[in-house]
Amino acid sequence: MKRNEIREVVVVEAIRLPIGKSSRAQMDKFGGYYRNTSSQDMLVSVLESLVDRVESKSSSFDAHEIEDVQVGILSQIGDQGGNIARIAQLMAKNLPDIVAGATVNRYCNAGLQAINTCTNAIKVGDGDIMIAAGVENLTHYSMGIDIQLGTFIDVEQIHAQFSNRMSDLQERMSFVQGESAEQVADKYGLTREDMDKFGIWSHQKATKGMRNTQEYEKRVIPIEIEIEQPDGSTETKTVTKDQTIREICLDDPETAWEQMKSLNPVFREDGRVTAGNSSQISDGASAVMLMAREKADELGLKPFVKVLSTAVAGDDPQLMLTGPIPAMERALTRAGDLTMAEMNCIEPNEAFASPCLAFAKHFDYAFNDSRVNPYGGAIAIGHPIGSSGVQFFTNMVHYLLNTNQRYGIQTLCGGGGVGIATVVERTK
Repeated sequence: MKRNEIREVVVVEAIRLPIGKSSRAQMDKFGGYYRNTSSQDMLVSVLESLVDRVESKSSSFDAHEIEDVQVGILSQIGDQGGNIARIAQLMAKNLPDIVAGATVNRYCNAGLQAINTCTNAIKVGDGDIMIAAGVENLTHYSMGIDIQLGTFIDVEQIHAQFSNRMSDLQERMSFVQGESAEQVADKYGLTREDMDKFGIWSHQKATKGMRNTQEYEKRVIPIEIEIEQPDGSTETKTVTKDQTIREICLDDPETAWEQMKSLNPVFREDGRVTAGNSSQISDGASAVMLMAREKADELGLKPFVKVLSTAVAGDDPQLMLTGPIPAMERALTRAGDLTMAEMNCIEPNEAFASPCLAFAKHFDYAFNDSRVNPYGGAIAIGHPIGSSGVQFFTNMVHYLLNTNQRYGIQTLCGGGGVGIATVVERTK
């Protein structure tokens, strides 16, 4: 490439694991898929499968040409610590040692940040091929555990030394996202019924997407796992479908609606945020491969989409969940002054129903617009934090590919009031 040339960046493959329920608190009751599986093995599985898929499409593809593996993750401790990107890359049987690896944390934005980091590196010529991935096993590590550990671990009298300014910061921001979701509902005049309907709708779309086996298997790969039984024995099982989706919402919506209405508010006595209109705590891993367009053409690979623009934004740390609004506005402008009306797929992360409905109000589209999370969102599928950005990016690009539509925008809110967005266009 010529110096200072900006290149077109494309996605040539995108996959994820079936999502497992988090079973950290009540393992016997929920029986999450990945309770006996390390985050390292989850990530290795999705990385190996990604490379295998691309190799099957191009005999000229050489994994030695991959420059970097960027992996989004929240809790960087235990089997998720030590730069898990590099660790998993070295464990993967089909990734050579010369491929680099870096771990990315921007709270819930982390997975999409990995995609955007790779995109912008390729765009300016810092590599031709990169992998962006994400992983989180919330069965093993709860949100915020990395900060919590620093407050009570005593290793030879060495303690985490938090800034004195931390107490001032705590007054400016919410550390309880559910309360932020309530505040968003207050600000935008959202009702409990609005939010519950959105939750039901997420499960209905996810159920339809999962039952369309031919399309579902293009983006969700099987994984073999070991599950410890109550008697201490181990059972090997291959899982192929998301464990989190409530199919009753499609099969018996009246019963599902009664169940939804019966749920108690979680964060306020008279609140609107319930388990039914919030994302599911879950476990998962996902990965996409990005290339310079000329490299994909050279290898005979037909791209899914090209990445038009990326953006991040900070916002009110109390509301916290509205950061995607300025991020989406920036991304649309950078994509060539596109508008939300031109988007064929709108993929906001369903951390809670209320911010998703706030986005609809702000950008003036209907709460039940068919473009919104057409394969379901995190309320139905789950929110394995580090993986979610890649997980729902995968949904978006496959939807555009399967339906032969043009534009998509993805966004995620994140802790502390950070937002991120990416705009893509299906390639011809």
